[in-house]
Amino acid sequence: MAKRPRPEAAGDSRAIRAAAVALLARRDHFSAELGRKLAERGFDPDATREVLEELTTERLLDDGRCLERFVAYRAERGHGPVRIAADLKAQGVPAERIAPALEAGADWRSLAREVRRRKFGAAAPVSWAEKARQARFLQYRGFSSDDIRAAIGAEPELD
Repeated sequence: MAKRPRPEAAGDSRAIRAAAVALLARRDHFSAELGRKLAERGFDPDATREVLEELTTERLLDDGRCLERFVAYRAERGHGPVRIAADLKAQGVPAERIAPALEAGADWRSLAREVRRRKFGAAAPVSWAEKARQARFLQYRGFSSDDIRAAIGAEPELD
């Protein structure tokens, strides 16, 4: 459990900055997430907001950079855009920033194929039961239905 600041330090910008920098030293945080963590530790919300603005000005806190890294890291782990978008929403990232970040991210169709191949092997599924099993796995991973159909070879036949 996080250590509570002394009551006189709850509004001290130096104490807030030290706590914020300590959290940022571990990993990038979104500004909303960092503000929430500092509030949970008992720091004054107004003073915290000012410190977060200073950190943003100094580029120690950068939501854009954090967003890029978040998308790249999750894509490397084999997560699809639907799941990543849900995770970003849960982190408090505004919806208007999520879509552009996902579009600039990985080639989702190729990633879905690669994730399927790593899990189930190079051979394409033959039976509908196996296609359904693989589709459920990719859906759980957060890929769109179009990407899933392309990955398992269930593209509709065009005449």
